[in-house]
Amino acid sequence: MIPVNSVLQVGYFPEIMQAEIDRRFKPTHHLDPAAAVPAGNFEAILIRSNTKLPEALVKQLPKVRMVATCGVGYDNLPLGYLKERGIKASNTPGVLNDAVCELAIGMLLGLLRRIPEAQDFVKSTEWSKGLFKLTTTLAGKRVGIAGMGRIGQDLADRLLPFKVEIAYCGPNPKDLPYTYFKNIKDLARACDVLLLACPATPDTEKMINAEVLEALGPNGYLINIARGSVVDETALLYALQHNKIAGAALDVFENEPNLNAAFLNQDNVLLTPHIGSATTETRIAMTNLAVDNLEAFFNQQSLLTEVKN
Repeated sequence: MIPVNSVLQVGYFPEIMQAEIDRRFKPTHHLDPAAAVPAGNFEAILIRSNTKLPEALVKQLPKVRMVATCGVGYDNLPLGYLKERGIKASNTPGVLNDAVCELAIGMLLGLLRRIPEAQDFVKSTEWSKGLFKLTTTLAGKRVGIAGMGRIGQDLADRLLPFKVEIAYCGPNPKDLPYTYFKNIKDLARACDVLLLACPATPDTEKMINAEVLEALGPNGYLINIARGSVVDETALLYALQHNKIAGAALDVFENEPNLNAAFLNQDNVLLTPHIGSATTETRIAMTNLAVDNLEAFFNQQSLLTEVKN
């Protein structure tokens, strides 16, 4: 049971998620994270992973001992300050794997087979004037996955039926039947498709730079379902504009939702508005897991999915 007036809900939650929260308990709403917090004896914070939690806000809440973020990413949290204060944090991994992997596969196929462009071709009646251009098949490609965590491993499972060869990189090799590369540039050089599924950390900041894109090469494709901060967008735009790579599919951007307008003028990109987990089923499951973590905290139980910072 979550006590009344004990949880501060920071930022906006979509209607379907808010309905699920309100079904289970009544938080105090605080839409603007930059504003002064309302009065209350708040012991926990509920927030979405796409909303930045300012350290200054947490400092106004001396009784807070737990932050529940609704999303797998937790780069929106001031982890250093939370650790210093002994404040626990939770996220919602696992429950969004299916939706994110489905989108990743869809974007990959959409990019290689130019599905959005093919639809426009039909709708514009250009088909009556000639055939659509030839595209590229996924079968036989070498696919590299940067970040072989839960989502990366689920992606690999889904890719295998497409008759691809899989490799991956990360801090350490795992007990997996795929080729491991320690260095992202070596992985890019060995692959036709580079799929990003890694977390946003200081180590992955602008990890995909000009050198990595050069290694991926003019026949290579980049798919980013991770975070916008993982890619040096200036380098990526240059690579796309000068055919240094064949194309890119991006669900995340450095400055969402105000992405660099230069992406809009490229015909070798497929763009989606950060919708990896944006299904009804997934958002309800994420919300419930976040609330489950809050209930565990108030019942003095171990958090179900604690962030180990």
